[in-house]
Amino acid sequence: MSDKVKIGLIQASHDVDGSEPVEVHKEESTKKHIQLVRDAAKKGAQIICLQEIFYGPYFCSEQNPKWYDSAEEIPNGPTTKRFQDLAKELNVVIVLPIYEREGIATYYNTAAVIDADGSYLGKYRKQHIPHVAVGSEGYGFWEKYYFKPGNLGYPVFDTAYAKVGVYICYDRHFPEGARLLGLKGAEVVFNPSATVAGLSEYLWKLEQPAHAVANGYYLGAINRVGYEGPWKMGEFYGQSYLVDPRGGFVSIGSRDKDEVIIGEMDKKMIREVRDTWQFYRDRRPETYNEMTALLP
Repeated sequence: MSDKVKIGLIQASHDVDGSEPVEVHKEESTKKHIQLVRDAAKKGAQIICLQEIFYGPYFCSEQNPKWYDSAEEIPNGPTTKRFQDLAKELNVVIVLPIYEREGIATYYNTAAVIDADGSYLGKYRKQHIPHVAVGSEGYGFWEKYYFKPGNLGYPVFDTAYAKVGVYICYDRHFPEGARLLGLKGAEVVFNPSATVAGLSEYLWKLEQPAHAVANGYYLGAINRVGYEGPWKMGEFYGQSYLVDPRGGFVSIGSRDKDEVIIGEMDKKMIREVRDTWQFYRDRRPETYNEMTALLP
């Protein structure tokens, strides 16, 4: 296995108005992203990550049961199957964030991980679920209406090209899971997101480089672009990027364009950084018990 791995991050606008039927959203956006995955593969990407719930708008802007119909089983749903075929055809690993339904009506914000031979490796379910207003029009990140907190822990997937971890959007504000992914051997962690300009934009380029440095791995942060109707609760500001274990930006996307961002990770740098800093050697887990107590 080569030390050098090409990473592809896909950021895109959602072109269908929220008033349209769920099926229209899913089909139009899936076709668009299949082409973007093909573009990434042509540019040499070996591991490709799409944005949070890529096949629709950020429907959590409102609380509407219509969107429950967009959820699918994983791995038995049609979207996972479709991208398994694509991954096998292109010989790429795909991190596929979709809305998951389990059983009759249990829902999660999930990312399936598909290996380069098309095999399904497993899934990560978003652990930290926000529920906060944005502006004064009644819109917000109303995710507790749609998602249960994840219950599968923090898995790391041994893919054809690298050991991959996933953290989804709001998770990025919590360092504990980011550390667990490193402890489990992640070489690159992906954070597919849907976040708008305003309160936390200044954190976009602070928190995730900090996770990469503290844990000695690469991190790919993905954000969608544009404004989504009818809500228009804010600008999805793109700027997807790959950051290295020293906190350096390997590659970064534009603020407002559909784009495939390509960056190269070097596993040799991971080893060099960990040998230099030895954060894993010097950590003191036996002193951290209070973190799991119910403290204010």
